[in-house]
Amino acid sequence: MTSTDHDIKVLNGLIETTIDSAEGYGEAAKDADNTRYAASFQSRAAERRQVAQRLQQQVSSLGGTPEDDGTVLAKAHRMFVELRAKMSSKDDTAIVDEVERGEDHIKAKYEDALKDTDVTAGTRSLINEAYVSVKSGHDQMRDLKHALHGTH
Repeated sequence: MTSTDHDIKVLNGLIETTIDSAEGYGEAAKDADNTRYAASFQSRAAERRQVAQRLQQQVSSLGGTPEDDGTVLAKAHRMFVELRAKMSSKDDTAIVDEVERGEDHIKAKYEDALKDTDVTAGTRSLINEAYVSVKSGHDQMRDLKHALHGTH
């Protein structure tokens, strides 16, 4: 496997996770009662789509075929979330809890990619730029969750 192939594989994994995150934020925005939360979720969804596009451009520039859809697991998860939402009304705290759980997942995926010593310097730099956005989203949702639960 060439370093280009490895970079493409790592980037495509991050693209899937980032698309999942964007779609998760989109769903959360639809479900949120509080318009302030909904606007924040929509903003994060748009930001995650931009991150995914930058990663896709890198895959293309490396000669690969970029992922353009989320993971099968995430699709199953979204179907479950949608079914659960239809069966019971969710309050904003439950929605924030769900979003924050997703943020823990995407943050860990990016941190794993940053620890990968086989990616090239250019790809690592791009992953690091994307991670800044991911970490910001994670920290915002963590702080919001703690505020809603009255914890620090």
